[in-house]
Amino acid sequence: MPEPHPAAVPEHARGYEHFTGSVAETISQSRPAWPAEPTAPEGAPNVIVMLVDDMGYADIGPFGSEIDTPNLDRLAERGVRLTNYHTTPVCSPARAALLTGLNPHRAGFSNVAAFDPGFPGSTFEIADDVLTLPEVLRQSGYSTFMVGKWHLSRESATGEGTDKRSWPCQRGFDRYYGCLEGFTPFMAPNRLIRDNSPVEVERYPDDYYLTDDLTDEAIGMIRSLRAHEQKRPFFLYFAHHAMHAPFAAKPDDIAKYRGRYDDGWDAVRARRFERQQELGVVEPGTRLPARNDEGPALDVPPWDEVPADAQAKAARIMEVYAAMVDNLDQNLGRLMDALEEQGELDNTIIVFTSDNGGANDGGRLGTRSYLANFLGFMAGIPENWNRDADLDLDLIGGPRAMVQYPRGWAMTSNTPFRLYKGSTFAGGVRTPVIMSWQAGLRKDAGDDGFRRQYAYVTDLAPTILEMLGITRPDQRGGQPAQHPDGQSFAAVLTEPQHPGVRREQYSEWNGHRGFYRDGWKALTLHAPATPYSDAEWQLFDMSTDPTEIDDVAARHPDLVADMAAGWQREAWRNTVYPLEDHQGYFTGVHRPSTDAFADPVTLYAGTPQLERGRSAALISRRSFEVHAEVTTAADDAGVLFAHGDQNGGYVVYVEDGAVHLEYNEYGAMHHAVGPQLPEGRHTVVMTASWRPGITWDVEVGVVGVAGTAAVTGVQMMIGLAPYTGIDVGIDRGGPVSWDMHTRHGSFRFTGILHGVTFTPGELAEYNREEHFRAWRDAALTYD
Repeated sequence: MPEPHPAAVPEHARGYEHFTGSVAETISQSRPAWPAEPTAPEGAPNVIVMLVDDMGYADIGPFGSEIDTPNLDRLAERGVRLTNYHTTPVCSPARAALLTGLNPHRAGFSNVAAFDPGFPGSTFEIADDVLTLPEVLRQSGYSTFMVGKWHLSRESATGEGTDKRSWPCQRGFDRYYGCLEGFTPFMAPNRLIRDNSPVEVERYPDDYYLTDDLTDEAIGMIRSLRAHEQKRPFFLYFAHHAMHAPFAAKPDDIAKYRGRYDDGWDAVRARRFERQQELGVVEPGTRLPARNDEGPALDVPPWDEVPADAQAKAARIMEVYAAMVDNLDQNLGRLMDALEEQGELDNTIIVFTSDNGGANDGGRLGTRSYLANFLGFMAGIPENWNRDADLDLDLIGGPRAMVQYPRGWAMTSNTPFRLYKGSTFAGGVRTPVIMSWQAGLRKDAGDDGFRRQYAYVTDLAPTILEMLGITRPDQRGGQPAQHPDGQSFAAVLTEPQHPGVRREQYSEWNGHRGFYRDGWKALTLHAPATPYSDAEWQLFDMSTDPTEIDDVAARHPDLVADMAAGWQREAWRNTVYPLEDHQGYFTGVHRPSTDAFADPVTLYAGTPQLERGRSAALISRRSFEVHAEVTTAADDAGVLFAHGDQNGGYVVYVEDGAVHLEYNEYGAMHHAVGPQLPEGRHTVVMTASWRPGITWDVEVGVVGVAGTAAVTGVQMMIGLAPYTGIDVGIDRGGPVSWDMHTRHGSFRFTGILHGVTFTPGELAEYNREEHFRAWRDAALTYD
């Protein structure tokens, strides 16, 4: 116990109440004391959690892939493989569950963090009474680092004008480097963040590659820590942007896989399944389901029925995917080598997994225009919407083609399971897990390293804490913290015959429901815009049918009813309700305060790139105008404003004395040359007018000067497009126009740019925002 304050401290003194030393009027009569600092136990291991994005169960060597992954092979040999691990159907819920140990809806993440519908299970930010794994570890004496994809802040809270309370450094990380959003181009990321501030990049080097960059940053953080503190353990959360589309890879890595996928997804899938059987990833008697055939949005055609030109495109895209996995493994090797060089590899817990299964949003035949194809799934998109870009096959994998593989390859990624990301079936929620800790997780002779017990993503954080001997606090910031749902499976790691720790688990995404209990699974594949019914439940016996082929619901009606009731109970306990009824509410409504994002804004020369969501609100599903006030001399040139990248967008620039408009229609380029820009002060105006069919007519001119330049009937930038925000006086990062970029790079304007004003105009008749804003306002009035 601390000594009582000496009588020399009078009662009216302030500031000494919690001091544990003693204070008199002079130093010689006083005794100093210092507050306790969080200190990890001697020899505490480092922890690395490596989370890959949209990578299927069978995409790495230890789980049956033909792709070269020697470093993951080494990790698996040193550790254990969890073959019955389950995650959530999509990414943000998985990330929230992993970092908090809470079920995803209870953590506020019913969906990806792009919406804001105003319900408890869909807040899309980590609540103040929720502890995260890095917060617990930091309190226990760990340095905490993160690189890569965050995607745990709602879209409207990712800009500079927000309080950042749900950003990485406010949720337990000492350092952060990566992208806050769901995906980004690999050769020119749209918005990198370091700690709490955007990284301004005028032009990425020609050999830039995001996975390499993230690994450099991760190694740098560790090296910096060791330069200052030799013994302090670290926690590194490495959340890769790979393997999320749009795919891109380094030329040498692609070349390694040239021709390897020409025989198609049926053959590759069969070989992967055979390899899984040889390795022991799947148990004897496991059956490979037929090709996915659950309707036109999910079915996979036989490879030999795919047209030759589509086969060539699909094979090229899969070569790029394989190259990305290969590169990811190379970078894991670099990280492991850095730890080994420091003598720390053996005492580092490494967890490798994926957030969900392989994604089917490339459609039946794949695409070279990811956003255009992605938007094609949205309600109200016309049938003639172009979902692909007519780009040369040699551009696939480079910075100009925004590619996503066909769902036949997604099915192959998810071997041996059915369906894809976004489904509660195994193809959406079963992903590989490798855990290694040479110093503390040793296998006995005869242990094959496979762990077949059911585990769920919420269990990872409690397991890591138990392995470290750390007790999770019951408070955060002096207030009671929510109790986690996860259960530690640490005993399973050391006892192969352990019965497991989890008896049941619910799942849900976008109306698709799932419930696991004691080796049985009840699942639904909910049809959009149809009523929810217990009749849609399917039932599978996982002990005899782990690949969910035989629906036995008709044989066990009482069990189905009991499982359905169990799901409903858990839904109410975890803020799953209300369910999406597929009328577009979740994607069409945002909190009232974000209506101001559609107010006019003036950007001045030198303004950092405006964040994507704020930029999109100025133009989405409406007409708009842009006024650029400039003063020029005879030879001035450069970009006046740019909005977008190779995914799509528009740029207005001055070249050879004339005003130019280039419109990137999701990969299809339109170029119009406008009037000459006289010397002196002038206003350049671009007008985009909405037209039927979700199109724009776009025109640019100079006030007081005859003539305009126009492109008409172009597909409108909607949804996630443009994916890069607005720049003025420069086109930073990934360019809208590749030709302009080739000639001039970022093409900084050499004249005087007084300001660029974006003014939103008339909403299109097909604008869903107005419909749902009326719904929201009515609800608020009723309340």
